[in-house]
Formats: sequence, structure tokens, C-alpha cells
Amino acid sequence: MPVVDVDPDELRRLTGHRDKDDDDLRQDLFGLGIEYEGETEDGDFKLEFEADRLDRLSVEGIARSLRYHYGDDRGVDVPDTNSPEWTINVEDVPEDRPYVTGAVIRGVDLDEDALDSLIQLQEKLHATMGRKRAKGAIGIHDLAMLKGQVARSATERASGETASEAVDTEGDGAATRSITYTSVEPDGDTFVPLDDDAERTPADVLSEHPTGETYADLLADYDAYPAIYDAIGLFSFPPVINGRRTEVTTDSRELFVELTGTDQWTLDRMCAIICYALDARGATIEDVTVDYPDRELHRPDFAVRTKHVTHDRIETLLGVDFTTDDVVDLAERSGLDATPVDDGYDVEIPPYRVDVLHPVDVVDDLGRAYGFNDLEPRYPDVNTIGGRTESSRLERSVRGTLVGLGFEDLLNFNMTSEAENFDRMRLSPDEDDAVGAAEPATISEPYSEDFTILRTWALPSLAMVLENNTHHSYPQELAEVGFAAHADGDTETGVAERRTVAAVLARHDASYEDAKARLQALCDEFHVDLATPPTDHPSFIDGRAATVEIDGEPVGVIGELHPAVIVDHDVEVPVAGFEFELDALR
Repeated sequence: MPVVDVDPDELRRLTGHRDKDDDDLRQDLFGLGIEYEGETEDGDFKLEFEADRLDRLSVEGIARSLRYHYGDDRGVDVPDTNSPEWTINVEDVPEDRPYVTGAVIRGVDLDEDALDSLIQLQEKLHATMGRKRAKGAIGIHDLAMLKGQVARSATERASGETASEAVDTEGDGAATRSITYTSVEPDGDTFVPLDDDAERTPADVLSEHPTGETYADLLADYDAYPAIYDAIGLFSFPPVINGRRTEVTTDSRELFVELTGTDQWTLDRMCAIICYALDARGATIEDVTVDYPDRELHRPDFAVRTKHVTHDRIETLLGVDFTTDDVVDLAERSGLDATPVDDGYDVEIPPYRVDVLHPVDVVDDLGRAYGFNDLEPRYPDVNTIGGRTESSRLERSVRGTLVGLGFEDLLNFNMTSEAENFDRMRLSPDEDDAVGAAEPATISEPYSEDFTILRTWALPSLAMVLENNTHHSYPQELAEVGFAAHADGDTETGVAERRTVAAVLARHDASYEDAKARLQALCDEFHVDLATPPTDHPSFIDGRAATVEIDGEPVGVIGELHPAVIVDHDVEVPVAGFEFELDALR
């Protein structure tokens, strides 16, 4: 879940509720689904919230949500924008990163708090929607340091006509100014990157600058790199780093925001979130023309989307009888606008809400505005009595037995990445008969590179927990009864699902024998026969691994994790573990 650092005093100022003490503020945040995770050394709140509410990645976005919660703001708010004075010309861009968007920000007051919030928002958007800058990267520049060329139409640029003059940003505004998103050779034009004093080519940045080294992999397959020029020269090298010439400081009053990447919709949504945050600081938003060779766009994109939701669905999901006026009121208190129609409502969604994908998301907002704590639980109107299924009773019993054997019970994410599921475990998806080796079910449009597939086994999840727990003392004995899946064209859904049992023991003397003793005790509890013939598995030490056979059927693997796996997870003690299919204990 995303965590942002927020100054509570700044939050009070932006909401206009300076009388709120910290306890009241935390309680109000919890009502929005934002959890308090402690404080930084500077006294800032560390706030965790749903991964899809990216509009809350800044103090301005959280303050906006609170103002709706308090009833100070109502309905959809779309900032006014001034007519464009700047154009982004798109010419000869790398085909793998063809899209760009932007906005001009006027009259912003950037004190230290505002600048820190803007930088945090930029980096959090990079990490989430931008997929660590692979899908979208944000550049924010001091507009006063840009010198625009006279903008030309796509026809003029295609014919090779040149601008007759360059126009300084301090000019009289008679001509439209432009910058150019294009490409640059690795050893082509030079610029001074942020946090540097030397003129460098893009290739130099990737090999010699710390930020360039961090993001060099993003451009590893490019023959020419993305670049943005003004009349003076190269000033931005996306998705890696901006130039020092246009660095934003607390003295900056006008900004140029540009975003480049692989998907226009993603860039436009990221841009909208930034513009709304700056609008909350009293800035004025100015449109920018994006001039592609085959079309022209006006950005930022503040288009309002509409979702239809029926009245019956709202009442059924929330279990409350509402009047039409009630629903309209709840929508406005959620930052939405609901227009009654025959069977329900057409609900307008503001441009910064990237999380509203389905009518159920609208109902969720209405429920939060009503107050989930005010909902009265009631039995469903059905003719059957609920109870645990046989598989659920088995799973619960196995969990209890594992806890009795000294393990700490865990519940990890079912989604992971191929790197975590395979690479860091020294496993290949096509490994012959190895536990965990299977074609994974992939997420077609993941929010994050950290969650791109459904896990094919659970031991990598336990290894990640050990990695995150290196600051805790040993021994650490962890277990999970959880979900695993793999792609299977013979099933109706194309995915074969199963429940799996996994456990690890991490301590200075952890061994195969320790893991075998725990597994034997578990099998004895469920009156099944266990055998462990030797086997080879890439994740385990050769000669210290075995197949888990229960009642004569091979159902899993047990052994001591390979040193390379342990080192890659920064664990400093030996680790032994096992994993097998839950159904084998029936």
C-alpha cells in the first residue's frame, strides 16, 4: 500500500480546520480509509491508503478528500484553464515512448512545504502509475528558464519550414511558444543534469550520474533516446533526469509540467493529479497544445467521465433504503455529481479519480460518505444457513496445527512478479516437474511492476517476508496456507487454482531435518503417510532436498534453501522449508 508523509499542520491549513487536534484528524482520516502508520522524526504523519486512490499521494489530495468529508466542498470540481500559449511539437520520437502531455502552471507559491509535497507527489506517481518511470515519467521545470521557439503547425514542420525567430518567455505573448519532444543520439547534444556541474551527453548521464545509473535499464534497447528541447537546447532527458537549467526552487512562480511515456491515458491522468494539487495551492492552470504529426491535442485533459448506477443496486449493496435526494447528497459529498434518470443515476467522475472503473466503485464512495460504521448488519434474505465448507474446515485445522508447531501464520498477496516468483528463487517456469515451475497467469494491465502475475507457489512470498524482517531477531518460523495458480488452457477460466501449504524456518542451525520433523508432525496429525525421496530443485541445496510424497503421491518439496536464494533476500541465517498441496491432507 502507498505510504505518504504528511505535515498535520499543513493538512489543517489546507482543509481550513485549524482547530482539529491530532487525534480528531487521525479519526477523520480513518473514516476515509486512510490509516495512520506512525510519525516521522519531523512529526509528519505516515499515512497508508488504498493503492488505487492515487489522488491522495499528496497532502493536497488528502486535504481535498477531507474537505468533502467535512461538507466544505461538494460535487465535481474542474479547474478553469487559460488559453494555450505553449505548444509541444512531437517530432521523430523513439517509437517505444511516443506519447507526451503537459500543462503550464502560473502564479504558484512554492514554499519549502509546497515544494517538498510536489516532489513527493512526483516520485509517488512515478512508483505507482508510472511503473517506476517505465510507463510514464514526469518533468517539472521553471518556466522562466525556458526559451520557446515560434510554434509551427504540423504541415509547416512536415514541409521543412523553419521558425524565423525564437521568442523569450518574457516576451509580449504575441506568438505561441513551443518546445520539441524528439530524440537524441546517445553521444549527441549535451546538457547539465540536476545535481551535477558538468556538461554530459545522454550516454554519459546513464553511465556516470547516479540517477542515470538507476534508470539506465529503461533505455537499454533504445538506439536514440527521448529528449526535449527549447530554443536554447536540450533541457530534459526523460524518463531519466531534467536539466539543471530549469530546476524548480522556492523562487519559481511559473512551471512547465511535461510527461512522456508509453500510454496517453496514463500520462493524462498523472498530469491531472499534479494539476489538481497545484490548483489547491492557488495556482492557475494554462492549457498546452500537443502537436503530433497526425493530430492535435489540448492538455491537460480535464474531461469528466460518467458511470451509470441503478438505485436498486445502491440499496442492495449497502443495505439501506435511500431517497433520490439522499443519493444525490452522498454523491456530492464524495466529490461526484449524480443526475437522476429512469432507473438510477448518471454519476460524473472528476478527472483525478483514476480508481473509478465500475459502478460498484461509485457505490463504495456513497457508502463511505454515508459512513460504513453507521450501516446496520443484517442477515441475508436466503433460505439456507451458512457454514464452513469442507475445504475451509481443513484449511482452518491446518493453520491451527501449524501455529501449534510453532509457526507464525501469515496471509500474503496472491499477486507477485516474475522476478520474485521465479528469478530470485533460481527457478524457471519451464523447469521439469519442479514445484512452482509453471506458466503463470499474467495480469494484462497491472498497476505496478511488483504485481504482474498470480503466484505459482507460496515459498517466494515467505522468502520476501524474511527479507522484510531482517531487522527482527531470529529464529523466525513462518507458515502460510494460501492460494497458488498457473495458466491452464484445459480449464474453463484458463487458470488452474489450488490451495498450498508452505513453511520456512530461519535460524542459525536450520536444517532439512528440522523441516522434516515439523512436516512429519503435521502429517501425523492428519493421519496420512509421509515419504521424502531425494530430488533436485533449483531453489534448494543439492543433496538437501526431497520430494514430499503423501499417501504415495508426489505433492510438494522440502529442503534447505540454496545460499544464492538466501543471499539475494539479504537473510543472514540458513533457511529450511517445505511446500505441498493442501488437498493431500484430506
